[in-house]
Order: sequence, then structure tokens, then C-alpha cells
Amino acid sequence: MSSIKKLRTDVAIVGGGIVGSSAALALRRMGLGVVLLERDLCGSRSSGVNYGGVRRQGRPVSQLPLAQRAHRIWGDLAGLLGTDGEYIRSGHFKIARSESDMASLERYRALSSDFDLGLELISGARLREQCPWLGTRAVGGSLCAEDGQANPRLVSPAFALAAQRAGAQVFERHKVDEVAHDGAMFMVRSGNALEVQAPVLLNCAGAWAGAIASQFGETPPMFARSPLMAVTEPVPHFMKWSLGVEGGGIYCRQVERGNVVLGGGTGITLDAERSRAEREGIAALAVQAIELLPALRHAHIIRTWGGTEGYLPDREPVLGPSRTTPGLFHGFGFAGAGFQIGPAAGEVLAELARDGRTDTPIDAFAIERFDDEQAKAKAQAPKPLTLTPASPT
Repeated sequence: MSSIKKLRTDVAIVGGGIVGSSAALALRRMGLGVVLLERDLCGSRSSGVNYGGVRRQGRPVSQLPLAQRAHRIWGDLAGLLGTDGEYIRSGHFKIARSESDMASLERYRALSSDFDLGLELISGARLREQCPWLGTRAVGGSLCAEDGQANPRLVSPAFALAAQRAGAQVFERHKVDEVAHDGAMFMVRSGNALEVQAPVLLNCAGAWAGAIASQFGETPPMFARSPLMAVTEPVPHFMKWSLGVEGGGIYCRQVERGNVVLGGGTGITLDAERSRAEREGIAALAVQAIELLPALRHAHIIRTWGGTEGYLPDREPVLGPSRTTPGLFHGFGFAGAGFQIGPAAGEVLAELARDGRTDTPIDAFAIERFDDEQAKAKAQAPKPLTLTPASPT
């Protein structure tokens, strides 16, 4: 006789990162029943080990409506979650290392002008006056004073805890082994422990979400990468802004305790469960850090890490309804930049689950944009689910 636990609910969610957990919380605030399954601990994967930048500046214009919605959520984080997650609107400064970088930042300010980001370009003598801690390689930059930073190790699990307090049923360490749809209901099974039936399924499984999508005839060209992260010992405070670099490269922020969190480059994805930093990448990161922030010349790096992130070729997420299966909605592929927009993506998914629509523009994130690429591949019948990230391309 089977001992499997069987549940029926309004919405089933696979994935307990910041997107899935915020969707669960939003659904409960709407009064809908929710069951969330997470293969590990909620917020322990990429949502909990990322850099912690909470920025709108530098995002594609297509993401700015979502980012603005998220900005309002972050502003009431303590009221929503019962913790501020060390969130502060410290400002985000994107560094220019050349005049062409400055021109690019000026173009972005013009492109994003409809969204009132309040971007301020700083260069020349004013830059040296305001930022004496910057190395000489920096020639200017763009400041978004209302952007900021937070501690992902606190924020991401807090969304799941808040959802649970609101009545969501959250099952951690429940790896999904099978998903199916009979035309009316989805069935989600985790081993011989749990089977969930629901008319709506949210696919928020991060780097593993492509495997779920493929069960329903949708195979986005997603690949996995491991962003490289490090943190220094505490050093005397010298900057308050979170920093990025125009054109890519290092990003860093200093926390209240004095540690400087650094990111940039790519680590090594060992397998579906593990990733790590590698020596050459850390060395390159240290060179960039010292070049831009001379105060770090003698600082010791005390920890390095990585996390598995899902990327799509255009570096835009998939967010919205399935093109093949009514009741299935996707939210994945945030390309290492999902922390800030995650709570808004969760709310959007909750609206789609309840109403089938949202007022937040998401057309740019439709899974149909990959139809041409899928058409080039052989059509495959649904097969047993294997939740492992695709190899990087």
C-alpha cells in the first residue's frame, strides 16, 4: 500500500527561489491555495548566493517596467516579510573607464528617460571630489541614487517563510521527479513522498526549469553558468554605493560590517548540484578590484563561491504563459540578474495564475521568441523528467 501523500490545491509551484516564493506569497495574499516544492532549501540556490545588487540601472529597457514594480515592493520589504534583509538604497554607480563608456551611459539615460530612474552622470573634477577612493582608470560614471543592495541569504528565504506564514504549503527537499497534465489538472510528483494536483502550475525551477518546459513541448535554449563571487575581510569604510562597470566586469559593494562583496567572471559548474570558484578567475577579479578600488590592495579574500544560474541567448528571462499548455506559466532564465526583479516576477506570475493576464508588460519575455530555434530541432515526444541544467554553449 502506497504511503505517498496526495494534495490538491489551486496552484502548484516548482522552485523555491525568490521568484517562486514571492509568487507563493502573492497568491496567498489573493486567497488562493498554494503548494510549493523545492529540491533543496528555499532560497539556497542562485537566489540566496548572488551578489545582492538591487539595481534598475543598466537593465534592458524591456525589463524596466518589471524593475519599477519591484522597486516599490523592495521599498516595503520589512512590512511584507517582517525583515528588511539588510536592504538599503545606497545608490548604484556604474563606472565608465573611457569616453566611449561615458557616451554609452548617456545614451542609456536617454533611452530610459520614460522610467524616471533619476540617473546622474558624474565625471572630471566632481568625480574625484565625490569618489576619492576610485582608481585613476575610472573617468566617470552614472549614479542611480535610489538603487541599492541587500543580503540575499536573508531576503530570499524570507519570502518563503512569509508565504508559509500566510498559509502556503512549502515542501523543502522535495525534488520533482515527474510532471504531467491530463488536459485539466497538473500532477507533480516527488518520489514516493508527495503528489500534488492543481489546475495551474508555475515553473520557477531556475537553471532546471528547461527540463520542465520540455515536458510540454517547449525547449528553450537555456544553458547554465556559475557567476564568480568573493568577499574580503572587513576593511575601513570607504564607499557607500554599490558599483558596476559599463560594458561588464567587476561589481562590488561594501556592507555595514566593512566586508567588500565582489563579483565578476565565471566559476566552474561541477554538476547539477555543485559549482565553485576557480583560481584564475579569482586572480583576475582581484586585479580588477585593485585597479578600480586601491583601498583593497592589501585586503584578504576570506571566502569565494558560485551558484548555478540559467541563461538564455538574449539574456532576457522567460516570463509568461506556456504556448502549448493552458494553465502552465514560466518564470526562469534571469541570467544572474533576477534578485531585484524577482519579487515583481512573482507577483506577475500570481496575476497570470489567477486572472490569465497582467498589466505589467512582459511580451519581450515570451517563450515563443524561441520558436524558430525549436523548429530547427527534432520534435520530441514528452519523456521522463531529468532535472539537470544544460551544458553551457
